[in-house]
Amino acid sequence: MSIFSYKDIYMENGKRVLEVNILPLKQCNFDCIFCPIGRAKEKVDVQKSFAGTENAVVELINKIEQEQIDLVFINSKGEALVNDKIEDLIDLIKGKGLSVRLLSNGYLLGDDNYMRIADKCDQVIGELKVITEEDFQKLQRPMEGYTLEKYISNMVAFNKQYKGIFIFEVTIVKGYNDDKDSVAKIENVIKAINPEKLEVVRIEEEPFQKKFGISEDKLEEIRSHFK
Repeated sequence: MSIFSYKDIYMENGKRVLEVNILPLKQCNFDCIFCPIGRAKEKVDVQKSFAGTENAVVELINKIEQEQIDLVFINSKGEALVNDKIEDLIDLIKGKGLSVRLLSNGYLLGDDNYMRIADKCDQVIGELKVITEEDFQKLQRPMEGYTLEKYISNMVAFNKQYKGIFIFEVTIVKGYNDDKDSVAKIENVIKAINPEKLEVVRIEEEPFQKKFGISEDKLEEIRSHFK
């Protein structure tokens, strides 16, 4: 069995998109309490080798060719950048003339090595889920020494030099960043990062939606503010 897993192929702006998870189990530098994948057995922000990756890469390339894929979306169980073969994988996909989109929580994007790898992608997604240091530590439970200020500054630094499309995904969390003061702070972060594309979303996965999810009306109200 492959250590990679896939979502069903779908169309986006006329392109066939393949989403792939390149981690055999959750590997992340955060351990968010509302993560739909579950708890992290360990937090990691250095690259690791995973047995079976080489065979999984061959399988992925075959799937790309057989399914006539246009864009590969690396959307993994945790932080995909910690797979030590991710750069080789991106190079292989780009060598086929395809586009690559990478989802990262964004904390590692300020590191020179990870920045260099992410720079190879056509699109990079970074995230923000809370807007105070206390909530960052409480809800996202990052590795020791991580701060919200550094988290944001890493994404600012990355996008200043990035030539592709940086997509900034802001999650509105009920009771934590859905008030007027928090929305104003988020707006300042958006201005600092200056993303090419902004996505404002809510928590919809069960069982977290009941406690942390906001209504559709509230979400649209906040989206309208950012517009």
